[in-house]
Amino acid sequence: MRGFNTKSIVPIIESKYQSLSTVEKTIADFFIENRVKMDFSAKAVSQRLFVSEASLSRFAKKCGYRGYREFIYQYEETFVEKKEPVTKNLSGVLGIYQELLNHTYNLVDEAQIARICRYLSEAHRVFVCGKGSSGFAASEMEMRFMRIGVDIDCIQDSHLMKMQTVFLSNRDLVIGITISATTEEVLYMLQEGHKRGAKTIVLTANNLDYLHEFCDEIVLVASMDRLDEGNMISPQYPILTLTDVIYSSFVDKDESMKEILHDNTVQALGNKKVGENYEKL
Repeated sequence: MRGFNTKSIVPIIESKYQSLSTVEKTIADFFIENRVKMDFSAKAVSQRLFVSEASLSRFAKKCGYRGYREFIYQYEETFVEKKEPVTKNLSGVLGIYQELLNHTYNLVDEAQIARICRYLSEAHRVFVCGKGSSGFAASEMEMRFMRIGVDIDCIQDSHLMKMQTVFLSNRDLVIGITISATTEEVLYMLQEGHKRGAKTIVLTANNLDYLHEFCDEIVLVASMDRLDEGNMISPQYPILTLTDVIYSSFVDKDESMKEILHDNTVQALGNKKVGENYEKL
C-alpha cells in the first residue's frame, strides 16, 4: 500500500461521481477500480470501454482538467513510486490518523464485537451516554443505529443520566463513552444499570480494574495521549472508528432488512410537510 503522501486523483473522480452522466460513470468506474498501469491513450481506453473519445474529454473536463491528456498525465502519476513533498503539519496530522487506525486494528476483538451486536439485537431499549466530545460521538451513534431499527437514546445531560437510571431494567443496554474512564456521570449510569440487571458496555482508552466490577464489556479505543501531535486530532475520531466497526458488523447480521429500514428513514426525511399535498378547503 502506498503511503498517504503519494498523490492520487481518484478522490477527485469520486467527488464528481454523482454529477456524471451514465457514460461518464462508466469511465469513472474504470479509473477508480483500475490498479494496473496500461495504455491509457484516448484511443485505447475508448475501445476498451466502448465509449467515444469525446466522452473521455467531457469526463476529464468535469473532473476539473482542461482535457483528457492533462487528466491522464495526472492519473499516471498514481503509478509512479515517489514521495510527494508534504508540509510537516499535513504529514503530522495524517500520520496520527494512520497510527490511530493501526492501534484500532490491534485493539479490536471480533468475538467481543459479535457479543455487542447480540446485545444490541436483544435489548428492549439502548441508552448511550457521554459528556463533551464523547457526548457528540454518542449522538452520532444514536443517529446511526436508530436508522436501522434500534430503539436507542443518546444522553449527554448529567441530570438526565442520573434520572434515567431509575427506569433501567434487565431488558436494557447501557453504553457509556468515557475515554479517561473517570467521567462520574457516565460511570454512575453504568453502575446503576448493572445493579438493575441491564447489560453494560464502556468504550474507553483506559482499562482500569474497577470497570470490571460493573461493565459486561470493556471496549478499548485507541489512545492519543502518547502520540506526537495527538492534540491536533479530534478525540471523537477513535470512538467513531469503533462505532463504524460495530455498525458494520451489526448490519451484516441482517443486511437486507436493515438496508430497507435505513432507506425508509432517508425517504421519511425527504417527505414534504404534512398537508403540503392537500388542497385547501
